[in-house]
Amino acid sequence: MRDLGKMMKQVQKLQQDMARLQEEMKAERVEATAGGGVVCAVVNLHGEIQEIIINPSVVDPADVGMLQDLILAAIGEAQRSAKTQADERMKALTGGLPLPPGLM
Repeated sequence: MRDLGKMMKQVQKLQQDMARLQEEMKAERVEATAGGGVVCAVVNLHGEIQEIIINPSVVDPADVGMLQDLILAAIGEAQRSAKTQADERMKALTGGLPLPPGLM
């Protein structure tokens, strides 16, 4: 029974640590650029878009499609980078143990 109590304390600590990490990940920002830096996307470690920065030099009304592609490229790269960092942080917290779906 002592082992069960010890295990429950460890689970509670892990839950608290995960909640703290989730809040930290919400505040941490990752940037990615496209088009040589003319478009920048900023996301948090949850992959939520926080900011889009567009250099006015790339705004060409005759070529809106290129601008849209650059925005998508920057967002996609920022989200991939954020996911990688989030996965690494979660893996460090859990010691590499797989988490059940929906726990994170």
